[in-house]
Amino acid sequence: MRKEILVIGLGQFGMAIVKALISQKVRVTAVDLNERNVQMVAPDVDQALCFDATDEEALAAISPSSRDVCICTAGDQSKEAAIICTALLKQMGAKRIIARANDKLHERILRMVGAHEVVNPELEFGTRFANHIVHEQILEVMSFGSDLEVTEFKAPKAFIGKTLAQLELRRKHQVTVVAKKTQTGENTHALDPDEPFQTGDTLILVSKEGAVAKLLKDIGVKDE
Repeated sequence: MRKEILVIGLGQFGMAIVKALISQKVRVTAVDLNERNVQMVAPDVDQALCFDATDEEALAAISPSSRDVCICTAGDQSKEAAIICTALLKQMGAKRIIARANDKLHERILRMVGAHEVVNPELEFGTRFANHIVHEQILEVMSFGSDLEVTEFKAPKAFIGKTLAQLELRRKHQVTVVAKKTQTGENTHALDPDEPFQTGDTLILVSKEGAVAKLLKDIGVKDE
């Protein structure tokens, strides 16, 4: 059975989520107060509705508790609307609520009123992009909460010709290499601890937040 996803708020972020979900072949119900936004997604989603999601009666009518995931991106336009909508979804028994925040205070309030997960796309993108600007070796960073990060990382010159066992990255720098991809473009695969790194290798690291940037500083890596 296909998952049922409710997306509330069709601003730029909400639209992007809807398009991504459609590509995943899930059932999407999209809601927005702006009729034009609703009409834009109507041909592609299972249901497109125009109403104010802070209206308790109107929101209850679409049975949030029957959805696998409810996503409130109203924070794109209004912090207050996002907070009210999230609280109503919680009150109505929504199984999993994901809300969009604009700042740290907004995030704390959204969690207090019932959000199971909170995203701040501008902050997350800014952090990832800043890492790449400062350290070209860092290609991508994905946060999993609780300070845990997964980082896609170009092996620096200091790694070339050395093995994972020799580098002792976990002991010395508190980062764990879980996989690598070679320059030839072959699929990412588990890493043999006795296999020397080669130029062009891309590593997948798991670490606490900021550990990879500190690793680069500790080994004296400059932009290459």
